[in-house]
Amino acid sequence: MTSDIKEVLITEDQIQAKVQELAEQINRDYRDKNPVLVGVLNGAFVFLSDLMRHLDLSCTVDFVSWSSYGKDTSSSGVFRIMKDLETSVESKHVLIVEDIIDTGLTLHYLLDTVRARKPASVKVAALLDKPSRRRIEAKADYLGFQIPDAFVVGYGLDFAQRYRNLPFIGILKPEIYAGRGTPPDDIQ
Repeated sequence: MTSDIKEVLITEDQIQAKVQELAEQINRDYRDKNPVLVGVLNGAFVFLSDLMRHLDLSCTVDFVSWSSYGKDTSSSGVFRIMKDLETSVESKHVLIVEDIIDTGLTLHYLLDTVRARKPASVKVAALLDKPSRRRIEAKADYLGFQIPDAFVVGYGLDFAQRYRNLPFIGILKPEIYAGRGTPPDDIQ
């Protein structure tokens, strides 16, 4: 699998140091707030798992899964809920945990959906941000790394459901996805 990686962009050690740093910020900001951590499946589960192990506060966890692709490799901008929240977030502090902010479409839709449920607050923690591909304004309150416009895998991010288990973030060799269209542009 590592032979499919063109370049390691962010090492395992760099990721773990950043997760610890983000957790410290979240611990300060959410002390006594008992946040609901909302992981965006499938890519954010590794980041969420590591992040919550560093949190020294009471919190609950829930997950959402959205699809904007169908059978295409680029976002249609039309979202379908695959898995919705099971927890009511009304009057609660919500922290959305996202793997990557790319076009911003998924995050924008998710924020609108969560805000409609009347939480006390909503913030976003994202491991990666790819601002060069933004189609709509979107930003993280807690950000790991800003990355260039490259198709990345590892640490939860995938291509064709592979590479999620890599402990680093790597740039996938273009020949791996050649012939399958361009790499996905929001959900990886």
